[in-house]
Amino acid sequence: MNLERFAGERGHAWRELDTLVDEAGRRPERLGAAKVRRLGELYRAVAADLSLARTRWPGDPVVHGLEQRVGRARHLVYHSPARRESVRAFVTRGYWQGVRERTIPLLIAAALLFGSCALSGVWADRDPGAAAGLVPQAYQSVTQRRPHGADLRLSRDERTGVAGEIFTNNIRVTFVAFAAGVAAGIGTALLLVLNGVMLGVVGGLAVGSGNGRVFFELVTAHGLLELSCIVVAGAAGLRMGWALVEPGPSKRATALGREAREAIKVVLGTAPWLVVAGLIEGFLTPAGLGLAVVLAVGIGAAALYWSLVLTLGRRPPATTAPAPSTAGTP
Repeated sequence: MNLERFAGERGHAWRELDTLVDEAGRRPERLGAAKVRRLGELYRAVAADLSLARTRWPGDPVVHGLEQRVGRARHLVYHSPARRESVRAFVTRGYWQGVRERTIPLLIAAALLFGSCALSGVWADRDPGAAAGLVPQAYQSVTQRRPHGADLRLSRDERTGVAGEIFTNNIRVTFVAFAAGVAAGIGTALLLVLNGVMLGVVGGLAVGSGNGRVFFELVTAHGLLELSCIVVAGAAGLRMGWALVEPGPSKRATALGREAREAIKVVLGTAPWLVVAGLIEGFLTPAGLGLAVVLAVGIGAAALYWSLVLTLGRRPPATTAPAPSTAGTP
């Protein structure tokens, strides 16, 4: 049997499963007893189709489509009484899995942010006159000479106020990066590029004026973790936007709603890390501890975050339900 005949003969069952999954949403009890039984029959049949397709046509888009169908239906078939995911489970597993499974959007978001940063930094270093007109007046001071490791001499209350303002702004940027994804991801992409350009221009001006070391002393401790969080939020926005462009077998509204719920979880889980970045910037950065210290703190904080993504974000291997003899598999 070739792939075309296989898809033609089994496609009606796949589409029927999609219909039942969309109708149920996250609550199989909406279907009623007869449809729930039918859902179970179709799930086992499609799981058997997936097993066969993996063996005969590995790597074909049909396999990916079946994997998505089986994955969407699994939580309905093995549904247990409703129970909200505990905060502990989300913090120790759910959030990290939500970040790790967005590998391609993460890479795209990182390329948009850091690529625009690098290009604009080179431009600002080569043409500081034009670049200086691009940044707000508050950032013009980057071209003024300052001693390395200078303490900004802020009081405890001033540092607390600075920290609060910083992490509030960081959380705002993160939520905007996610929310802009509803514009088919274009808004998120533009926000990532604009933030990258601003950072690159400021950095390029600082390096060109001889303040490169001071610039890195001021941004590295909190910046690596903060930029990581913005990339994660941007990835959530991009993936939400892609659900509008390519909803798969679902309706666009259904695909967007499903992806938006997962994206919100990612953004909420990212917010505490932005608070950490804000605290570092508000309390450690003004102390002028020197480049070695801020590098250690910045790299350490970012390394901790991404190591948690890699370790806690690993999902257990999925098991495929065995196919009963009545599944109707060719």
